[in-house]
Amino acid sequence: MAEIEDDAVDEALSKLADSARDYEEKPDAAAEDGDQVVIDFKGSVDGELFEGGSAEQFPLVLGSGSFIPGFEGQLVGVKAGDEVVAEVSFPEDYGAPNLAGKAASFAVTVQAVKQPKAAAIDDALASRYGAETLDALREQIRGRLASEYGEASRAILKRGLMDALDDKVSFEVPPTLVDVEAKQIAHQLWHEDHQDHHGHDHGEIAPTAEHRKLAERRVRLGLLLAEVGNKHDITVPDTDLQRALFSQARQYPGQERQFLEFVQKNPQALQQLRAPLFEERVVDFILERASVTEKPTSKDDLQKAVEALDEEAAAMTAAPATTE
Repeated sequence: MAEIEDDAVDEALSKLADSARDYEEKPDAAAEDGDQVVIDFKGSVDGELFEGGSAEQFPLVLGSGSFIPGFEGQLVGVKAGDEVVAEVSFPEDYGAPNLAGKAASFAVTVQAVKQPKAAAIDDALASRYGAETLDALREQIRGRLASEYGEASRAILKRGLMDALDDKVSFEVPPTLVDVEAKQIAHQLWHEDHQDHHGHDHGEIAPTAEHRKLAERRVRLGLLLAEVGNKHDITVPDTDLQRALFSQARQYPGQERQFLEFVQKNPQALQQLRAPLFEERVVDFILERASVTEKPTSKDDLQKAVEALDEEAAAMTAAPATTE
């Protein structure tokens, strides 16, 4: 596991200070990317002001991409007191249909130009993040990093175990299970590549040979872990399942109750929540009996190892799925 070095804690503190930054006046100075301009503006289309297109004392950070594309760039170089007209076009997919694709003019008056100023790293910063003192905040950060490093180390260890099991165990797996898993992999990856397509109104996603190869590995390892778990009476405690259920429900704000009722009435949905928890407990069971040698590593080396896992996983599923 990676050692938590003071430099890593200092880096995290600097990021917190940057997130808590304020802005201070730049008298008679021109605005640059990253600066905040305080503006009054009135937007019009075809010479007519449109609803929601005007504001006063509006703080805008140049380069943040929070305004219509092309708008912020036209304010680079302005000074307090300047009046400019920004000419832009609303995107074709803009949320308001009456403005989508339309050319617009914004009459802008610059009230102030401000530059970013990172918050001081002190007890006041700590209080903004719920800690009583700076030392307490440092300990909180150290604990968070320890958790992150632990999760990364666990992922690497688990992948090593799975690779070792895959090398040592070979048996025929039911083709129907491989077919189902390959289709699920292809379907998932197709939607990851087509994130603008939220529905399922598409043709069947045809798995590739790489998808089937990965599916066969997953099915074989899944059956192996299931056999180990059943043979040694490994179960998932109700408390763990309940915790996972509530965690999943929080992903549906305002619909938590409906989600909980759906899962409770659908054994298959409940099993989908239970399966990864069961797998983790079986992995723990095997690792407790395996010969595992721990060695210290650096944060950078740990990060490279995790990135290598991600790249390998991406390469295994790189072949594009096609619709039929």
